[in-house]
Amino acid sequence: MKVTIVGAGAVGASAADNIVRRNCAEEVILLDIKEGVAEGKSQDIMQTAALLGFDTKLKGVTNDYLSTAGSTVAVITSGIPRKPGMTREELIGTNAGIVKTVVENLVKHSPDITIIVVSNPMDTMTYLALKSSGLPKNRIIGMGGALDSARFKYQLATKLNASPSDLNAIVIGGHGDKTMIPLIKKATWNSIPVTNFLTPEEQAEIIQKTMVGGATLTTLIGTSAWFAPGAAVAAMVESILLNQNRLFTASVYLEGELGEEDINIGVPVIINKNGWDRIVPIALDEEEKQLFKASAEAVRTMNNVLG
Repeated sequence: MKVTIVGAGAVGASAADNIVRRNCAEEVILLDIKEGVAEGKSQDIMQTAALLGFDTKLKGVTNDYLSTAGSTVAVITSGIPRKPGMTREELIGTNAGIVKTVVENLVKHSPDITIIVVSNPMDTMTYLALKSSGLPKNRIIGMGGALDSARFKYQLATKLNASPSDLNAIVIGGHGDKTMIPLIKKATWNSIPVTNFLTPEEQAEIIQKTMVGGATLTTLIGTSAWFAPGAAVAAMVESILLNQNRLFTASVYLEGELGEEDINIGVPVIINKNGWDRIVPIALDEEEKQLFKASAEAVRTMNNVLG
């Protein structure tokens, strides 16, 4: 099976590296508009194959969508970050044009493709990808919730001195530091509620650190993160290619679920060969319902800029 990654920046290259290491695809195409970047990074990654023991072929190309033909999955990381002085409308306008063009080219050469969107603002770009692609809703997925949930588990593991793999915890809502909702009341440590081990003050601290996780890294290293986003992408791609039926939080299109419709926003879903196969029902208390409603309103405000 074949995977295409559009955008050979730090996140795209990290995603490619993670996917080839997992040996879950036969071929990965890394595409970028800048001459030589995808080719160079692909060669660098492929030179680790003998050392790491993977057989997946990785090829870099410059704006050659014909090379993506027949892809099962594509990942869109392309777009620009918000720059000083840039309005939200300018950011959305620029990235919307990029994402729309990328989606059209991908679908043209791979009509049965499933697309994972990473470009920001992620929920809005995922909504745009769905509306402009003509694909079934289950084949357009926004990555953000998988990353946010991993960051939530990191904060819990640090505070509890626990193994992250022993924790079950998810973040729903929009992929933004004011719109995500870490569901700490539902988080467990090997089936025991984490709230049994944490004071209310510690819980509030974990929630806050999770919500600003991306911004914290940007402050520390001067740019957006790439290792964890790349790993989140690879985990979702693997679940599709190997039909693993893994549960992720992902930005998917709602039609009445959790009281919202005509919006892409993060909810728990099963991901397999069908893309996102189904939304997993989750019972929210009144506070969580209100937080989710406010998050959806914020995402919908961003979507309105597309008009």
